[in-house]
Amino acid sequence: MDEFDIARLEREIRQYLGLEPTQLQFEFRELEGLTRLDLITVNPRHQQSFLFRYETGRDKVECLEKMLAYVRSYRDTESSYTLQWRARGDRELQTSYFRAHNVYEALDKLYFDRDLNTITVFSVVLNPSS
Repeated sequence: MDEFDIARLEREIRQYLGLEPTQLQFEFRELEGLTRLDLITVNPRHQQSFLFRYETGRDKVECLEKMLAYVRSYRDTESSYTLQWRARGDRELQTSYFRAHNVYEALDKLYFDRDLNTITVFSVVLNPSS
């Protein structure tokens, strides 16, 4: 595994998405003999993190190559959703945007790696395509 390739691919993905290093986390783990990459976005306003996409592959480089191919084309293949929600204990309503194939996938990205009782969703809207 080439650390140079990993760093280069992570940088390309970050640049393509237009996000700062603090707004994007690359989380790798081994799963049933494969490597899984969870690409996590962190909203700078409210510091909540959400799943952007996951990929699996033989190693980190393959996962990152698949992720780069995805970020180059996802706007053409997935719908845009607006979700309004509030975290338990907060008073302020938050608005987040997700690209997904359907509403269930958008909700999965919102709830990724958290207890379902920590966020209340008030609305999910499929945005018009442009």
